[in-house]
Amino acid sequence: MFSLLHTLFYFLIALTILIAFHEFGHFWAARKLGVKVIRFSLGFGKILWRHQRTRDSTEFTVAALPLGGYVKMVDEREGSVAPADLPFAFNRQPLIRRVAIVFAGPFFNLVLAILIYWVVFMIGETGMRPVLGPVASGSLAGQVGFAEGDEIMAVAGEETPTWNQAMGELLEQIMEGDAISVDVKTKDGAHLQRTLLVPEEIAQQPSLLYQHLGFRPWEPLLPPVIDRIESGGAAEKAGLQAGDLLVHVDGNPIKTWREWVDIVRANPDRSLEVVVDRGGQHFSLSITPVPVESEEGRIGRIGAAVQIPEHLVDEMQVEYRLGVFSAFAAAIEKTGDYSVLTFKMIGRMLVGKAGIENLSGPISIAQYAGKSASIGLSQFLKFLAIVSVSLAVLNLLPIPVLDGGHLMFYLIEAVKGSPVSDRTQAFFQQIGLFILLSLMSLAFILDIERLLT
Repeated sequence: MFSLLHTLFYFLIALTILIAFHEFGHFWAARKLGVKVIRFSLGFGKILWRHQRTRDSTEFTVAALPLGGYVKMVDEREGSVAPADLPFAFNRQPLIRRVAIVFAGPFFNLVLAILIYWVVFMIGETGMRPVLGPVASGSLAGQVGFAEGDEIMAVAGEETPTWNQAMGELLEQIMEGDAISVDVKTKDGAHLQRTLLVPEEIAQQPSLLYQHLGFRPWEPLLPPVIDRIESGGAAEKAGLQAGDLLVHVDGNPIKTWREWVDIVRANPDRSLEVVVDRGGQHFSLSITPVPVESEEGRIGRIGAAVQIPEHLVDEMQVEYRLGVFSAFAAAIEKTGDYSVLTFKMIGRMLVGKAGIENLSGPISIAQYAGKSASIGLSQFLKFLAIVSVSLAVLNLLPIPVLDGGHLMFYLIEAVKGSPVSDRTQAFFQQIGLFILLSLMSLAFILDIERLLT
């Protein structure tokens, strides 16, 4: 129950911020360009809160359904307009002003992403060095010479001081579809450049990519000592405690944590007889790993973490932050990269070069919001930035009812010299609404399928 409330809370925070920035873009541009705004609303449906300073000023509202928002301007196409307000009507503005007001919504989402990345890069983050663990010889990485102990220094010329940055940059480059140059430092200290090639049929599907790429973080040979126990997990139910040293499993000695993990993963739903050393005394316990589905199939899980010596953590961690000006430049570059990548991904899906499983609906987005917030403020802010970029790009698609659809009509108006008729716009908006509802339904179905599998 707590997890659900946590997820919903951060999902609503994310939605509110993203929608508010988008609609504020329309609002700000309209006010600056002399268009009268009647209402600024966060959400649809029944109004829960409203504020209006004077009778002629903008009414600010919060409505019951938080999945969107709108800015209502004076417009003769939407009802009668008082003669005094005609000069301030949206439909009477020059074409360039109408374009600017419509474009301002997606533009403000891009501005939000830049501001978020700017803050994140200045605050910095602590991450694990991108050092590779064992690399399977048959994997894509193994085929081109990557080996255990290699540290990824840069991907396509971009420095990657942390594991998350290295994997993020790799995924971006994989979506580009080109050969990827990766600068590595071997465990012997040699600096090499390796070229990674990812076949298109693997790049299209995230699950296949994870299986075939072959990159895993390096793990030290740790003794099998329990550090943390997950509440309600199989480990807690069996009686395991923090500080327990695992000695035997089914009569076989355990030397490393990796051995224990492999045994647990290989035995879902099978009772294991475990001997632990607790304060010098030996105790026998029975534990049954819970079966879970993963990219590698059905595996066992018990809900316990290993105890990691502090000196190892210090050796593997790295702090990464930028100065004010370099952080701002990096924020603009990152926002631009994600925007281009999103456009390319949509294009690949339209021509069948990327699977529809790349679509995420409200359930997936809510889950990502909750998970990123659980990790920390920096990850939640990054999540916000990515979704803000996606929202900007999606709104710029030439689909009627979206901002991009309005901009498409304005482009036609600029070419033909007169506005597209209201009847034609209404017809194509019905088509656009059908397309939008179909995409939303598909994304929702994919979300349900992810939950079930």
